This record gives sequence, structure tokens and C-alpha cells, in this order.
Amino acid sequence: MRTLTLRENARFRYITFFYLYIMQGIPAGFALTTIANYLLGQHIASEKVGAFIAVFGLPWTFQFIWGPLIDRYQFSVIGHRKLWVVLSQVIAVLASLGLLIVKDPLNEIPLMSVLFFIYSIFASIEVASVDAMAIAIAPKDQRGRLNGFMRGGFLLGSAFGAAGLSTILHVAGFRSAVLIQTIILLIFTAVFFFTKLEYEDVLVPWGKSKRKQNLLAGNNPKLSILFKRVYAAITNYKSLRYFGLVALVYFCSSVFIRSYTYYLINVLQWPDKTVSFLQGSWGSIITFAAIIIAGAASDKIGAKKLQLSAMWGVCFFLIVLNISYNLWHYKLYSGAALLLWNLADPLLSVTIFPILMGLCWEKVEGSQFTTYLALINLCDVLGSYITGWCVNIISPPLLGLLCGLIMLTILLMLKWKDNYRIIPD
Repeated sequence: MRTLTLRENARFRYITFFYLYIMQGIPAGFALTTIANYLLGQHIASEKVGAFIAVFGLPWTFQFIWGPLIDRYQFSVIGHRKLWVVLSQVIAVLASLGLLIVKDPLNEIPLMSVLFFIYSIFASIEVASVDAMAIAIAPKDQRGRLNGFMRGGFLLGSAFGAAGLSTILHVAGFRSAVLIQTIILLIFTAVFFFTKLEYEDVLVPWGKSKRKQNLLAGNNPKLSILFKRVYAAITNYKSLRYFGLVALVYFCSSVFIRSYTYYLINVLQWPDKTVSFLQGSWGSIITFAAIIIAGAASDKIGAKKLQLSAMWGVCFFLIVLNISYNLWHYKLYSGAALLLWNLADPLLSVTIFPILMGLCWEKVEGSQFTTYLALINLCDVLGSYITGWCVNIISPPLLGLLCGLIMLTILLMLKWKDNYRIIPD
């Protein structure tokens, strides 16, 4: 029986990238939702929580460095870029295990931040490798669906990291939550180790391979050439026009959700466990189904049309929700809004990422795409950090309304200027 490979089997490819992104989602949900809400619930200053979130997200802004390095040394007999994925996964598991030395997260925030920072460094290398591998392996007409499974995996992983690990944190303690996270990451790492990209690949670098003689160091592109080409690709006019729009959208999304959860916990006195549970559990299955459908629709009707629909939906949501802030004290209303917001980021990503992939230049696809992701993560980090300070002087409903009005301005400019030609087909 012929071995299943990522190159040849689409379903196997969807499943593999799905669980690889679950691996990314669990720690993200744990740090950015469970721990962040827990600290707010224990009345830790909002600027300290914002700083913790920024520290966790900072390594993800380094992906513009990881991408060229990964492409420089991409060739391997175990599968192109797979060695990067496996090594970074193993070290990330060890870094997750290192969180066990934190005994009291409330009184050891600096230590916990450093340990999460170390974890994020290797997790960001892993996801940069995975994204580069996805672009290289997936046919163009399947990228929408593949992004759907990737974002869906991240969503479900984040849901478990938020709702599941929050429950464990409050019932059994911080170290128990860390241990569960580490075990899950270890299991997925072991599964991917036995996954082949191509039929000729081997499981260990010293194994025999028909392609081994073709994988000499001379086949790897020079690092200086990679950086120059990525810079040229990122700074060309078409890329700058579109990505400027994307960056602003993600910044506004970050500001809104951080200010909204702050308001629920610190002003309306919601238990942080409740907020984390809503962010990570109810509605996740519906959201996952919507993402998969959106991914397939992106391949059929085009990511451009779908992106505009998603942006109008998010814009309308932000404006209506923040104008009606007097209703936030009704838990059914504000809780339903939190559930609906779970759709926003994944749907935007499913529609935006295929367009970004299409902007990537040949031979530096992985490096260029990871650079885009690094800049998106930087927007999220800046949004979280700035919000930590802004909520002390500006009310969260006003911040959220400003975000909605910014998105409305973007959409009106798109409609007025060149009939949406800023967004590539």
C-alpha cells in the first residue's frame, strides 16, 4: 500500500494542516484569553496585562526574519521545510514544559512573561515553516479551503486553550493547565514526525533517499538574495496598497476585543472564567463550519468578494454594538456579541490570506507570506499594548466605535476609489 503524502492527497493535507494549527491555537488561547482574563479578573493593572500580551506576541513579529532563514535552508531529505517544523515543535514542547516552574502566576508575571516569550519564539518559527510548506504544496485552486482548515484548526485550538484550559486553571491550578497543554502538543508533534510530504522522503535525515544527491547546499538560495527579493515584493505598490488596508483592519480588531473584554471583567464585573469560556466554547462548532464553508466559497467565487462581505459585516457589528453600549449590562446581549465576534477574525483571515498568498512572488513565497503574517501580528501586539493604556482614559465603547468608523471609512474609500481595485483579484 502506497504511503499517504501531503503532496498527493488533498484530504490528508487538510487534516494535517488542521491539527498543525490546533497546535498553534491552544497556547494562544491559553495565554491571550485564559491568562489575560485571569489577570484582569484578579485586578492586575490593565497596562500590565497589555504588556504581557505584547510580550507573548512579540516573537510573532520576527517572522520576516524566520521566513528567509527557512527558505535559505529549506531542502531536506525528510521533506522540504519539515526539519524546521519538527525541530521547532520539539523545542516549543520543552518551552511549554518549562512553564511548570511558575508556581504563582499572579506574583510571577515577569517570569511567566519570559517563559511565554521563549515558547513564542519557537512556535513562530514553526508556523512560519508550516505556512511556507502550505504555499509550496497546495495547488492555487485549493488555497481557500486549506486556509479554511488552518484557521478552523486555530479557532478550535484557541477555543480549547480559552475554555478548556481556563476551566482546568480554576479547578486544578496553573501548573495542571500547563501540563495538559504540553501533553497535547507532544502528541501532535509525534504524529507529524511520521508524516511524509513526498513519497521519496525519509523519516530521519540520515536515511536513504532517491533525492538525497539533489539536496546539496548549493541548491539553497543565498540569504542576501532572499532578503532583497522579499523586500522588493513587500514594498511594491500593489502590495503596499492592499496590505495597508489589511494592517488597519487587524489593528482595529485587536483594539476592540481587548477593550471589550476589559469592560466586561473590570466594569461589569463578569468573572474572567465566564468571559474565557464564552470566547472559547459556545459557538465554536458553528464558527468552524462557517470557516470551512467560507474557505470553499473563496475558491469558487473569489476571496475578494468574500472579503468585502466580511468587512462590511464586521463594520456593521462594531458600530451597532458600541452605539448600544447601554445594553451591555444585559448578559444575554453582551454574551451573544462576544460569541459573534468569534466569527470575525477567522472569516477575515480565510478571505484575506488567499489574496496575500496570491501576491507572493515565486521562489520567496514562504518568506514573503510569513513577513505579511509578522506585520499582522505586529498590528495585534500594538493594538493590545495601546489598549492597555487607552482604557484608562477612553471608555471601551468609544474605542470600539472609533474602530467601527475607521473600518467604515476604509470601505467607503474602497467603493469610491477605482471600484475596489485596491483589493487584488
